[in-house]
Amino acid sequence: QVQLVESGGGLVQPGGSLRLSCAASGRIISIYTMGWYRQAPGKQRELVASIPSIGSTNYADSEKGRFAISGDNANTVYLQMNNLRPEDTAVYYCHADVITPRTMMRQDYWGQGTQVTVSS
Repeated sequence: QVQLVESGGGLVQPGGSLRLSCAASGRIISIYTMGWYRQAPGKQRELVASIPSIGSTNYADSEKGRFAISGDNANTVYLQMNNLRPEDTAVYYCHADVITPRTMMRQDYWGQGTQVTVSS
């Protein structure tokens, strides 16, 4: 019973900024990784950025310098997106790789997605 709830998406003009958030709730023993993926129509879902529990970060090369991922101690991960481009338009999904009491195994969980549209 792990839920990931994203927020912060919307319509923004090119060059604008958005800050996405994802809150993980439920019975979680440990989090291995939380991150953000995105998927545009007709395209594969792709990694945007991720942050392991140890605190390091991983970005898609094209997003370094524009996007920043961060987390806090309340099972929340953020994605700060700056200088947005039309090609950033996609549904952004929060992802968590966690261990839960039910399985005691690593499991993948996904949020419902939040739409980001970059258009003038």
